[in-house]
Amino acid sequence: MESYYIWTVGCQMNKADSERMESALGQMGLGPTESPGDADVIVLNSCVVRESAEDRVIGMLTSLKPLKQKNPEKVLALMGCMVGPQTKALQKRYPYVDAFMQPQQFGRLLEIVGERIGIDPEGCVGPLTARADVATYIPIIHGCDKFCTFCIIPYRRGREVSRPVDEIVLEARMLARRGVKEVTLLGQNVDSYGHDLSGSIDLGDLLSAVNEVEELERVRFLTSHPNDMSDHIIDTIAHLDKVCEHVNLPFQAGDDQVLKNMRRGYTNDEYRAKIERIRNRIPNVSMATDLIVGFCGETEEQFERTLEMVRDMKFDKVHAAAYSTRPGTIAARMMEDNVPHEEKQRRLKAITSLQETVLTEINSTLEGTTQEILVEGRKRGRWFGRNRNDKLVYFDEDINRSGEMVTVKIERVGPWSLQGTLAV
Repeated sequence: MESYYIWTVGCQMNKADSERMESALGQMGLGPTESPGDADVIVLNSCVVRESAEDRVIGMLTSLKPLKQKNPEKVLALMGCMVGPQTKALQKRYPYVDAFMQPQQFGRLLEIVGERIGIDPEGCVGPLTARADVATYIPIIHGCDKFCTFCIIPYRRGREVSRPVDEIVLEARMLARRGVKEVTLLGQNVDSYGHDLSGSIDLGDLLSAVNEVEELERVRFLTSHPNDMSDHIIDTIAHLDKVCEHVNLPFQAGDDQVLKNMRRGYTNDEYRAKIERIRNRIPNVSMATDLIVGFCGETEEQFERTLEMVRDMKFDKVHAAAYSTRPGTIAARMMEDNVPHEEKQRRLKAITSLQETVLTEINSTLEGTTQEILVEGRKRGRWFGRNRNDKLVYFDEDINRSGEMVTVKIERVGPWSLQGTLAV
């Protein structure tokens, strides 16, 4: 047993979990392969936040059945949010899967691998870390206590558990010494960080601590919740030199009744006030958001308030999704998914079209400016990176610039990216 293949779908937390799974398998002497057919261990890291993501996982699982039947010695594992506390139904549906693991719970697979190669995982697997890319993720809080009616996350990732500040700072320092220039502090709700730790610790305190890691160039964080983003957190972002001026603050719906049905805990006006406070206190901040169209019972009039929010707030990025029922959630048990699929898609297209217009207007103001870019790599033959506001920038250069901080003069702008040349 020498190789592994990890397939990942879903959010940044899943990506971080997969990289830590890679770290564990690497410490046990296994190396990565490019395809499941070449691997001794195959791991699927699943997402079920949306029906479309779950369908992809099911399709991948099903496609691997013949491979597993032909090569029973291969180890096939399913991890992530598709796996709940009870796995009997999954075991019955996918009997050819060797291990089912909830998020961050890698033990069962490591036991199987250890038995196959004759080593004790507890004796050879140390701290798990992310891949040492230019920019990477550090989970700081696991789980969620919000229990929004549409969301399956609390039932799959559990209640909120914060990692100690010292542990996170140590990981950030180790990654920086391995060449990482930027870390993103991750959580389903990062603004809840620290409430379960001793003392009065919050995300602002953690940002201050990570900001002191000398080798790091930038620090980001996501995702936030409007109810938990305190003035202390906002002021800390404004004052720390390495923390990027970019905030992802989901509003999910623009209508107060829909927000109440979702159990979001704030109103349209309260959300707008929070955005205003952030923009007043953090100079040159960019804002991103998440929203759902077609939630149970959402009328056309209620959807118009979501459009108004996007139009008025002028977000720099909008992650929009059509609502899909998630079995086990409050909405699945108590509400009717009664907005037709075609109507959801129409509303989704309306959001996308409006946001394209908004972004074209915002990005047009950047033409002719110079932007400081952390170069992350090459894509389609061009170097790319992001500025502090999370704007994607492309430029041409013959010299390897990966990991460098460069200044780019913006010459062409579009709604989704910027293009330019290195400033002399």
